[in-house]
Amino acid sequence: MVIEFSQGKIIITPFEIQIRLGLSGSGLYAMVEDIKFNEQALIIFADAGAVRWSLKLDSIEQLKLLRDELGI
Repeated sequence: MVIEFSQGKIIITPFEIQIRLGLSGSGLYAMVEDIKFNEQALIIFADAGAVRWSLKLDSIEQLKLLRDELGI
């Protein structure tokens, strides 16, 4: 599944999530089990030991789509 948002695209597979940032061309990757959400702040974040990143989403609908697709 692909979700478009203001900063690029979120690509969801059964095992990982990829975030492609449009302007810089950078990518963020994490395994599904390393993903968490802060629903009030609309933030998705990954914490896998030495690798940590967070990203603010545009809407609660995007967050709900992600949660449903990932089964979190």
